[in-house]
Amino acid sequence: MTAIRTLLMVTSAAALAMTPAALAPAMAQPAPSAASFNEEALDTLPAFIDGVMAQQIASREVSGALVTVVHQGEVVMSRGYGFVDVENRIPVDGESTLFRPGSISKMFTWIALSQMIEQGHVSLDDDVNDHIDFEIEPFDGQPITVRDLFQHTPGMSDIGGFTTTNAEELVDHAEWTRNNVPQRVTAPGVEVAYSNWGTSLAGYIVEQVSGEHFADYVENHIFSPLGMTSSTFREPLPDGLADRIALGHDLENGRYTARSFDYYSMVMPAGSATVSGPDMARFMIAMLNDGALDGQQVFSEELVALLETNSIANAPRLPGMAHGYLVYREEGPRLIGHAGAMRDFRSNMILSPETGTGIFLSIVAAPAGRPAQGELSAAITGRLFPQAPAPRWSEAAEAEQFAGRYLVNRRDHSAEPHPLMHAEVEAVGSNAITITAIGQTQYFEQIGPGLFEQVTGLREGGPFDRVEFYGEPGAWRLSFASQPFMNWHYVGPLEDSDEEDGEAR
Repeated sequence: MTAIRTLLMVTSAAALAMTPAALAPAMAQPAPSAASFNEEALDTLPAFIDGVMAQQIASREVSGALVTVVHQGEVVMSRGYGFVDVENRIPVDGESTLFRPGSISKMFTWIALSQMIEQGHVSLDDDVNDHIDFEIEPFDGQPITVRDLFQHTPGMSDIGGFTTTNAEELVDHAEWTRNNVPQRVTAPGVEVAYSNWGTSLAGYIVEQVSGEHFADYVENHIFSPLGMTSSTFREPLPDGLADRIALGHDLENGRYTARSFDYYSMVMPAGSATVSGPDMARFMIAMLNDGALDGQQVFSEELVALLETNSIANAPRLPGMAHGYLVYREEGPRLIGHAGAMRDFRSNMILSPETGTGIFLSIVAAPAGRPAQGELSAAITGRLFPQAPAPRWSEAAEAEQFAGRYLVNRRDHSAEPHPLMHAEVEAVGSNAITITAIGQTQYFEQIGPGLFEQVTGLREGGPFDRVEFYGEPGAWRLSFASQPFMNWHYVGPLEDSDEEDGEAR
């Protein structure tokens, strides 16, 4: 029995044990949303996406985009939109133009770490200190485990300072990781709070155990076996790739101007990959086919299953984390994947293992166009995996008790919280709320005790985001289904919005 197969036998029980059920009152489950796979829509999907992209380029300050879709081992489409270089009118080529997937890079890191587990060198419940050459102090006697890295539960403050536009300022990711250990703020394994540093540490472990530099390891053991010949973690980009990258742009006075290349290799395992559409198609096909590609078993079935298996969720009744993957939807069909955000690129990967369908998209936009990725993702998801709104619930008037200000748990806890790190919840009648977060206000109606579903106006088929309030009055937690990687803590009533206490309760 492989090491990963053994671990999978205990993963489901561990996931149940780590779900914060103690924070949630006993309550009835809401009726699940009706959902399905619209396989017929695959035939018209390219034309549908063409229309969405035409609208986004015209009105969303999008300069370029790539959309790659696979189904049952075949490439449905890999199309480019807009321009690689607006000034010189060089169009995006869906086959050759390179895009930067941001944090989708992390999935290659989790594969690499899973390979270390499969080979018996690492275990999910190992103290990370067992595999590195520096010491991370325990929190109240509890060490960070390898499992905590997979599920983003190291209990650490968020940290920045790892990007630059000047290649001369780069330091090797291993050195940066050693010298920038974040503040410990909670016990590990308790609550999901997305950690770039934690993923960088995962790559550090791969280096220490394998003896190969991380970029070399991924090329030798992931990219090369998959035939991903146009993908790399290296910065600056190697010869032959640098002239194929889509350029970021600013829009100033109605005119696009190219921006400089951003370097992320100080946290290389967390986000410095560059990929092509055909390469991502090969990756998705392999992951949807239990690790097999072109008749070869590139990754074991057990490795793929580990990555897809649930681990922990912040909210008792919303999707949470798998092992590296985010869980976008638990059923109808189950959707997993990962998103990525860089200064210029906004990307998403959505996989439906049940139907063998995968979607990768990456958009280059000026700052005002950054919501375009979410809009495109929603349009494709609603087209292929349509939902019906859940039945509304009105057994008790609950909305008012959830009103107040909430502070996100994913932040630098050593600094004063930025206003955008707060969310404001207001009651709208007895069973509806608005939530204002990150500069956007959304409207939700109640579908169960403490559970609300987003109202999206005329959009048919969803997806319909959900939020759940759990915990106790005065110490509520707020989670979004679309954000399984973090949550929000109640910090006070709305009338105290001018007084910052700076800490989540």
